[in-house]
Amino acid sequence: MDNSEELKLLGFWVSPLVTRVEWALMLKGITDYEYVDEDVTINKSSLLLQLNPIHKKVPVLVHKGKAIIESLVIVEYIDETWINHPLLPEDPYEKARIRSFAIFAEKLIYDSYTAMASQGEAQEKLVESIIEAFEKIEEEIKGKTFFGGESLGFLDIALGWISLWLPAWEELGSMKILHPIKFPGIALWVQNFTSQPVIKEKLPSKERIVKFYQERRLVRMGTS
Repeated sequence: MDNSEELKLLGFWVSPLVTRVEWALMLKGITDYEYVDEDVTINKSSLLLQLNPIHKKVPVLVHKGKAIIESLVIVEYIDETWINHPLLPEDPYEKARIRSFAIFAEKLIYDSYTAMASQGEAQEKLVESIIEAFEKIEEEIKGKTFFGGESLGFLDIALGWISLWLPAWEELGSMKILHPIKFPGIALWVQNFTSQPVIKEKLPSKERIVKFYQERRLVRMGTS
């Protein structure tokens, strides 16, 4: 039986954690799978609760009847299961270093989202700490086309949210994190990253993301 059979992805279109899994599948040439869009803001399906009873979150990848959870874990599972277009290097040290960097950068997704929803001094402090962390990302990408070198790799997939979700959150939160002058390497990487056909194919529009969060904010205000 081919490894691409019996493959299902539970996701939510607006989640960068889900989109990165779709990118990983695309890079492996896997397009024949079932996608189940879960609107986790309204009602979590019985299937999601069954497959991920602990966290009750997307993404969940189901392969041959077995559920794999946690976005970065899923991407690594995909990389190990389908060996074409490797996302992680073979060298154990480099592999460990990239994993560690991805874990470090993962916190920035939640910090950036929280900053968008914050105001005043709380937002200023968060933005300051995020910018400080982005300085390390700038050092990592300096002189490279992609974090993976000349081709897309694990870190490119892990940090892909910077290309679209961060600008949307900046707009919604009236804040600025990704200054092109301060972070020229990241700014160039965003251009290189979003110009890749496999990336563009799974990118929602910034306008759609902004509209989603605006509507969600109005709903919250109406129920508060």
